[in-house]
Amino acid sequence: MRARLLLLTTGLLLAGLTLIGALVSDQLERFQLDRLDGQLRSMTELVSRAAGPPPAASPAVRPDLVDPALELFGTPYVVYFAQGGALAGGLHSSRVGSAALPPIDALRTVPADGTAVDLDAADGSQRWRAVARPAVRWAGTVVSAAPLAEADATIAQLRTSSLVTGAALLVVLTAAGWFALGRGLRPLRRIEHTAAAIAGGDLTRRVPVLASPGTEIGHLATSLNTMLGHLERAFADRAASEARMRTFVSDVSHELRTPLFGIKGSTELYRMGALPEQSDVDDAMRRIDREATRLTALTEDLLLLAQLDEAPEEQLDRAPMDLRTLAVDARHDLRALDPARDVSLTGPGGAELPGPAPVDADEARLRQVVTNLVGNAAAHTPAGTPVRIGVGTVDGRAVLEVADDGPGMAAEQASRVFNRFYRADRSRTRTPGADAGLGLAIARSLARAHGGDVELETAAGEGACFRLVLPLPDTEFTA
Repeated sequence: MRARLLLLTTGLLLAGLTLIGALVSDQLERFQLDRLDGQLRSMTELVSRAAGPPPAASPAVRPDLVDPALELFGTPYVVYFAQGGALAGGLHSSRVGSAALPPIDALRTVPADGTAVDLDAADGSQRWRAVARPAVRWAGTVVSAAPLAEADATIAQLRTSSLVTGAALLVVLTAAGWFALGRGLRPLRRIEHTAAAIAGGDLTRRVPVLASPGTEIGHLATSLNTMLGHLERAFADRAASEARMRTFVSDVSHELRTPLFGIKGSTELYRMGALPEQSDVDDAMRRIDREATRLTALTEDLLLLAQLDEAPEEQLDRAPMDLRTLAVDARHDLRALDPARDVSLTGPGGAELPGPAPVDADEARLRQVVTNLVGNAAAHTPAGTPVRIGVGTVDGRAVLEVADDGPGMAAEQASRVFNRFYRADRSRTRTPGADAGLGLAIARSLARAHGGDVELETAAGEGACFRLVLPLPDTEFTA
């Protein structure tokens, strides 16, 4: 009986580990393929909008320029086919040998509907993933391909690790089961009677407790429950992290792609001679400058957020100051943006007079915080909406608040307003110069780097109050 139960338990454990390993490796492989397919489709879509293919052997194609561009999109091989299937040109990274590329005949078979297919290299050394799209500006097809060597190596390493870990876990649990079953099966008759009662239909019966919580079996049950709880939380955290990462990458890609396409379009028009007049060229240059400025601002914001995440205190140049200076300047700035707007300067919570709010802080960084709060109030409230700027000390903290009588926000919007790239209006069509949804995220990160925070009080139809709170100079804090 002991050997049979142990054999059955070992078999079930082996089947479970095998199934889990197969599912994990399959999900990882799907994730990697989906990521690679997305890169290939983006590259193919971009190249398919070009005016025409480069010659198959053009001396103008420089490896030192082509290689980084292809590696940026993770697509080291791009091929152009004419309408009849004839090879019209192609580019591939100089780091990939010609023999390791997929055959041209195989590339011709790739469907032009964006479906990703697997191909073998000409020398059989590795697999490739390929996607094809019809060209937009000329009659033909564009095929992008990327090797699967890295993905295959990752899957192989995962399977090897799963096999070794599973084998070790199986050995350990089999040995533990041998001794545990030897002790647990001693009251065999009681277990047999209980099992017979359950088999007879009495589902209310339970197997009696054969060991106290202080024994090895009790400890094992407690440890397993604890381990399962940790695993559940870990998987939930991982899923949430992956969801946030996917959203972040998607938003960054969109924000970068829009100005890049604007710059690319203007340069293509110039290259094709579609700007015959000097005024047309001037307009194109203004568009390029506007989009480049937008790219620069977005890049600087992302860099600042990354620096604040890694080493927030190192980004600050602290000195004694008073928040009243920022409050007065914010009032002037808001009036300059909208002279018709009633802007009042009060104490915290609408008190009659503003009070002192001394802090030990980086004035330039705090100006950036207040500028974002003021800009948010100006951008998201109708023209002429009254705004109150309060400053002073509350509960041992320096406070500067920007309150408006605008439309306010719902609870769901308020809970996400400090998320990066979040905008209450998720429309992808925005007016030129609109922010990328990083202002409030930067404001909160800078405030927390000072040991404070940015708080929000709002409700739908009741306006919004953004409150910058910072510790007083004699209060210890951590960044």
